[in-house]
Parts: sequence; C-alpha cells; structure tokens
Amino acid sequence: MKSILVHPPQKSIRAEIRLAASKSECNRALIINALTGFECELSNISEARDSQTMLRLLNSNETVADVIDAGTTMRFLTAYFAVTDQTKIMTGTPRMCERPIGILVDALRVLGADIEYEKETGYPPLKLNGFAYSGQNEIVMRGDVSSQYISALLLIAPSLPSGLKINLEGEVGSKPYIEMTLNQMAHFGIEYKADWHTNTIIIPPFKYQPHPYAIESDWSGASYWYSIVALADDAEVELLGLKKDSLQGDSAIVDIMRHLGVESVFTDRGVLLTKIAPAASIGWDFTDCPDLAQTVAVCCAVKGISLSLTGIESLKIKETDRVFALQQELQKLGAKLTEVEKDHLYEVSQIPGFERKETPSIHTYDDHRMAMAFAPAGMVAPIIIEEPGVVVKSYPGYWKDLSVVTTWEEV
Repeated sequence: MKSILVHPPQKSIRAEIRLAASKSECNRALIINALTGFECELSNISEARDSQTMLRLLNSNETVADVIDAGTTMRFLTAYFAVTDQTKIMTGTPRMCERPIGILVDALRVLGADIEYEKETGYPPLKLNGFAYSGQNEIVMRGDVSSQYISALLLIAPSLPSGLKINLEGEVGSKPYIEMTLNQMAHFGIEYKADWHTNTIIIPPFKYQPHPYAIESDWSGASYWYSIVALADDAEVELLGLKKDSLQGDSAIVDIMRHLGVESVFTDRGVLLTKIAPAASIGWDFTDCPDLAQTVAVCCAVKGISLSLTGIESLKIKETDRVFALQQELQKLGAKLTEVEKDHLYEVSQIPGFERKETPSIHTYDDHRMAMAFAPAGMVAPIIIEEPGVVVKSYPGYWKDLSVVTTWEEV
C-alpha cells in the first residue's frame, strides 16, 4: 500500500484489542535464550519484524547478519556475536548504517572483541573477527546516548569470566529499559547490584538458568489506542494482555494520558480505557520513555492541549530524526513543535489562524512510529498516512486492529 486514508468513526467505539507482544521484552528474552543454548520455553513471541529478524539471525550460520532497520537487533546481536567468538559482518539498511554504534564497539573492544569498521568509524557495517577475553571486568561508558548499548552489555555480562561492572557517566536515559533488562535477567537466575546514586551496575559471572517466560503485550503499541480513545468523541477500549506492574517503561502512558483525557482501569485481562476530562496543558520529561513522545505530541496537537517536552534528544538518532519529522508533519495539523531552549525544552502549540484546506498527507520517513502516532488523528478528521507498511517493524497488525473501530481505504 502506498497510502491509506483514515476516516473518523461513524459510531461510538466499543472494542477489545489483543495487542502485539512487546518486541523490547522479546528481543531481550531471545538473547538470553541463546545464551542458555536455546533451552528456554518462550511464549507469545513478538511478530514484529525486529523480533523475527533477531530470531532468524540467531538461528543462522550465514556470515552476513543483515538486521534491516532494527536498532535493538543490531546492538544486541553485535554484543552477542562478539562475546560468543563468532565471525560476522553486521549490516543493515542505509539509515541503520547512519545510526551510531561506536560507544558499544569501544566497550566490547575493551573486553576483548576484535571489531573493525567496514566503512565509517563509529557506524555499521561492522566486521566481527572473534573474541579473546582481555581480563578487564570494569568499563566506563556514557549513559545519556542510548540505553540499548547498556542493555546489550548487561545481557552478555554474566557469560564473561569475571562478570562486569559498568560505570555510567552523565544522565542515564531510558532507565526503565535498563531496569527491564535487569529484571528479565533476574528471571533467568542472574543476581545483580544496581546503584542509581553512583550509576554503577555490577553483574557477577553466572550461567543463565533456562526457565519458561511469557512475553507481555506491548505498551508502546498500547499508546496509540490511548490516543484513539483521547481523540474519539465516544470511546471505550479494553487492551488485553497488559500488566499493571509492567517491566516496560512505556507503561508511563497510563499517567501521561490521564492528563489528555483517558482513564485506565486494570482488569484481570488487561486495561480498560475510558474518557475523562482533559487538562488544558501538560509538561512531561520523556527521558525514560522517548518512544511515547510522537504519540503524545500528535494527540496534544489535535486536541489543542499545550505540551512542553524534555528528554527527546535521543529521538534524533532513531529510525529517522523524529524531532525533525514531527516539526514537519505537525504543521499539516495546524500545530508546531518549537525548540525554546537549546537541546532541552520543546513545546507543541497551535498555529494561529490555521485553516485546514485539504486532507493532510503525513509522510512517515520510513518510521513505524510516525505512521501509528499520526493515524489516531483520523478520529477527528480524515487523514492520509503515506507508506503505511512501515508498521511491520513493531506492530504488523496495526491497520487490521484499527479497522475494528473505524474505516480506512487505500488511496
């Protein structure tokens, strides 16, 4: 499909949605399973392309590991293949090869990995030439760039002869993702010490113990349904498979969306979303949940709620520069994203006197979250989403699920 046109619902929304499995949880579980010798019983494996790519590459003997556009897969597999002494070429799409990986490579080299850059220093493609343990069991790395580097090292840390101590410098971003990694590791028998006052994490050497593990539904995917309920005139949606005490940082959407007009009631099956009165404005630090920023920005833009955002600098090195993408596309909805303090504070506000003269067509920049964050705007007025197939990266059934509550068509 080149583009789809999403129409506003013609009646009240009453729906039950079984969300896709969390690719964040799934990708961590897949690495741990590989480190047990594939002895774990994993259930609810994510159908997201990122996770399916991870699964395929873990079971492949091919020299070239093409992760396509999967950042987590690139980083986790680089660490896994390196410390398991495998010879691989790590590569991906042109955009994937523009996303930095130098911090992780530097850390792996300290531990004993032989890694070369095939082209530009600091970026894929990489050539992994094996591993000879250096005896080093302590590293220092930045904590403010990507938590995926940290999680990649944590996952392989127990397999190192002396374990690993990681000292994080600067502000630690996306901390819930790091805690998710540690909690999943603990499920498989790993003990750890994490001191967030000194930003140090200690993992002793230990062999992962194979245990059954059920992967939770995806809170990132849930965020789009919160936006749908917030923007629809009358809506009540139950999202199945979610837990109140989730390991996923994006469960912060529960608190964020309360300000945007959605109440959450947890049930024995998941969470029920109902409408309440929204606030006039909201300020939020997205440092720990950057993947929610696009959803919240679009929702606020459509509802006319003033939004102040911090902690979104990491969005610039995602599938696309998401800050730039939002700045371009929000204008089509009569809103703007403005940086009011350099590298710190952004605001979403209305464009004075804006009048929509035609159906907006949203460019998605080969980014799954752009497509899914903007589609709920169709609850209010028709909207065109370009290249809708990008959702396969994390939520392949998104458009099928959306058809439960409203209509859309190829254009």
